[in-house]
Amino acid sequence: MSDIVIKDLIKVYKTGKSEVIALRELGCTIKDREILAIMGPSGCGKTTLINMIGGLDRPTAGSIMIDKKNLADATDAQLITHRREKVGIVFQFFNLVPTLTARENIELPLRFAKKRSGVIKKRVDELLKLVNMESRAVHKPDELSGGEQQRVGIAVALANDPPIILADEPTGELDTKTGQQILELFKMLRDEKGKTIVIVTHDLRIGHIADRVMTIVDGKITSEMPAAEFLVKEKPLET
Repeated sequence: MSDIVIKDLIKVYKTGKSEVIALRELGCTIKDREILAIMGPSGCGKTTLINMIGGLDRPTAGSIMIDKKNLADATDAQLITHRREKVGIVFQFFNLVPTLTARENIELPLRFAKKRSGVIKKRVDELLKLVNMESRAVHKPDELSGGEQQRVGIAVALANDPPIILADEPTGELDTKTGQQILELFKMLRDEKGKTIVIVTHDLRIGHIADRVMTIVDGKITSEMPAAEFLVKEKPLET
């Protein structure tokens, strides 16, 4: 997949007579097969940015070029295809269907994509093994720990083998050890599966697995640096 190129991105939310500017002419390039960490205070525009990349929301102005197509110009049908084929989203609060087992949750995006039953079974088996959840496949979310639920959430995001993974505070609800395991899983997805991964986080340990760290404040990028430089500056603890 080609790089993701974002130029002059603006997002304005209107509530009654008020306007909130979430992104202010933001521009950056996300390289193919890199882990980009996005940091910054709450409400700075981090989640808005990944929602734009994921096709969950539309920009007010600017462009998001993915595979030479501008998401800002996409039709609703094209955005649906983009969400199904190009991106997988990992949520802070797991976003699993509570009445379905781990296996059934992973099956959902494959069924929406109208895959054959044999293909679905094979793919779900592969993903359960990938995230080390084979022994927990028939358990529902309330029978799983937070880390196990997040592993299932990652498998759901990977179901249709998208080239881009977007993660919004994926370690925010996890204990220190489990959070580190999830970060290592993202690193494996880049190294072994060639995924491009964008992670919104407050977790300073992201510097141990990311290629680059970008900071957003008030809808603008205030700094970008290689992860090695971030590690020297912030000195996050090893676990």
